[in-house]
Amino acid sequence: SDGLPAWYPVGSLEVAWSNERLIDLRRKLGVARSWGVSADLLSPQHANDLIPLLSSQIQGALHVPSDGIARAVRAVEAMASDSESMGVEFVGNVVVTGFDIVDGRIRGLQTSKGPIEAEQILIATGIWAPTTGAMAGITIPLIPMQHQYAVTTPLEQLAGETEEVRHPVLRHQDRSMYFRQERDSYGIGTYRHEPMPFKSEKLPTTRQDGRAPAEREFIDEEFDQAFEYARELLPALRSVELDKRLNGIFSFTPDGMPIMGQSPSVKGLWVAAAIWITHAGGVGKTMAEWMTSGQTEWDTRECDIARFEPHALQDRYIHLRSMQQYREVYDIVHPLEPATEPRNIRTTPFHTRLVELGAHFGESGGWERPRWFTVNEAAAPPSSLRTGWEALEWSPAAAAEHLGTRERAGIFDMSTFAKFEIRGKGALRFLQLIAANQMDRPVGTVTYSALLTHSAGIRCDVTIIRTDPERFLLITGGSTGSYDLSWIKAQSNMRSDVEFNDISDELCCIGLWGPRSREILAAIATDDVSNAAFPYLVVRKLTVNHVEVLAVRISYVGELGWELYCPADHGARFWDIVWEAGQEHGALAAGTTAQDSLRLEKGYRLWGADIHTEYNPLQAGLGFGVDLDKGDFIGRAALVDARSAGVRNRLRCMTLDDPSRIVMGKEPIWLDGKIAGYVTSAGIGYSIGQSIVLGYLPVAGSKLGGRVEIEYFGERLPATLRSMPLFDPNNKRLR
Repeated sequence: SDGLPAWYPVGSLEVAWSNERLIDLRRKLGVARSWGVSADLLSPQHANDLIPLLSSQIQGALHVPSDGIARAVRAVEAMASDSESMGVEFVGNVVVTGFDIVDGRIRGLQTSKGPIEAEQILIATGIWAPTTGAMAGITIPLIPMQHQYAVTTPLEQLAGETEEVRHPVLRHQDRSMYFRQERDSYGIGTYRHEPMPFKSEKLPTTRQDGRAPAEREFIDEEFDQAFEYARELLPALRSVELDKRLNGIFSFTPDGMPIMGQSPSVKGLWVAAAIWITHAGGVGKTMAEWMTSGQTEWDTRECDIARFEPHALQDRYIHLRSMQQYREVYDIVHPLEPATEPRNIRTTPFHTRLVELGAHFGESGGWERPRWFTVNEAAAPPSSLRTGWEALEWSPAAAAEHLGTRERAGIFDMSTFAKFEIRGKGALRFLQLIAANQMDRPVGTVTYSALLTHSAGIRCDVTIIRTDPERFLLITGGSTGSYDLSWIKAQSNMRSDVEFNDISDELCCIGLWGPRSREILAAIATDDVSNAAFPYLVVRKLTVNHVEVLAVRISYVGELGWELYCPADHGARFWDIVWEAGQEHGALAAGTTAQDSLRLEKGYRLWGADIHTEYNPLQAGLGFGVDLDKGDFIGRAALVDARSAGVRNRLRCMTLDDPSRIVMGKEPIWLDGKIAGYVTSAGIGYSIGQSIVLGYLPVAGSKLGGRVEIEYFGERLPATLRSMPLFDPNNKRLR
């Protein structure tokens, strides 16, 4: 309405005040390139050319030319005007008082101006979203946080400035600050102060004392140190004072990501909350796709409201994790660094035994999961030692556990799997609909399958055990249990002939894998576990020292072995039985870090990294998890079309020419002088002495034996394209 732009494409600068930050900017440059964002690392002089006010003490800056400053109100006004011209009606000054929900479906809205009928409703109420969601009986896990922002008096150096914004957005992450030019003044935002949470239900809904509802009183003493740091970075600020001051309020979530998607408990009720202006355009596009077609172009696993496990919807958890997100918003955070609190939310029946063995725990989906065991460090080969960034959240014990599993046997705590019972007269028919593989197999078999979206993207990958003619056990990742179950149940369309039960906490599981695993199991089971009696992909009920065990002949590490499920209340005793029997055969406890390197050697894909909804099974090399001849299933038509069109990008395996080098994931892959993809998974294959990298590359030009480069902290590491799997390609050890 004021005739000024809603978007200023002025770019952005992230400056490095410390050498540590400069190194991290090299990493971030690689991430930007991986996502197709043009960026460069500038010298101090080149950065000063863009913002002449900068101190000469900076060590460099990351420049993103496509970045800029959005004026949210102007953008909203422009979109509203366009919408009204297309017949959309906006009704202002309305108070929402409740929702009409019938049989788990949204039917309408209660307001101060009367009811509104609707089959779909989107909650996009920002910092008020938790209060809005509560009216519908759903939890929207975000915390409104106060955040300090101030604008200086005019700067002499900007006198006569005619543009509202000319300088790039400036981020000073070593001091947790950012800056924006505002004509002849500068705006200063800071995260340096302690988090100042605000309860959603106590937020005002109208202007008070001349302040907007999302503004609170500015606290000068909280800003004093930040203003000194601002003057350190921009010396010209020493001659000005603060003019406008406010404590704005915006949203933080437990994992720092937006909250989007359809409520798992109320069909037709959608959420788009914790959306910063930086994400708004992409979120709007995605929500429009999702609500109209049920699918999105981009994978939404890290934003979907269904990603939160029940514990993550509790007030204390939301508060503590969101506070940590605020404190760390500009910190250099290692990708494997676990959250600090709350911890020990979910522990397996083996937890005490794992602690006794010196387990170093990570956290996933609320579960405490052992990454490695310090008791194994002494057995690690000297060549496995690491330094630098890749040595963080890692131990040489992982190498010892990897090799011990390959050479003897590893005992893994796999209890964190999500385990769902699907039963009823329609169970098989339903699974045939959602699973891409053949589910009509004999009782006592286990099947790996992809579950696809209607566009053939990989929504989940699961193993499904048929325990009875009308009963199946579906196994998926512990951190994605709620996420997967919400989607699976949504496909049932409330059919009455299928029943779903989450039995994740009722069963614990040991992964017993390695060439001596059969000898160990034979020593404790009363049943025949020979290959003839118990072949690959078969399921049997065993008795192990009076403990009833469901033994599943399958392996995620590429070795002979079993997943052994038993009732959780027998878990500690069952661990002791397996552990004691394993000692005669050199078995050792092994953690998730070793499991990851073992699966990389075998080329096993990891959902959420190597596979997700942006890729189909043909691209991912998971044709064995699909049966196109079994009849119709979700995604089949799209997969047939994709096969006819031909695969253009495929998951490839590479090894670094220098086997001592390591990359962490998400680094750009250079092919023929251009960035052609990015690293989805990486790690050392200790059995083969190679540094392994997985990533999607164009089929044309990425032939076996071909050469690529992986950009790691600004250095290009030569690599060679290899066939998968690198270890035991004929699966002789597995079977």
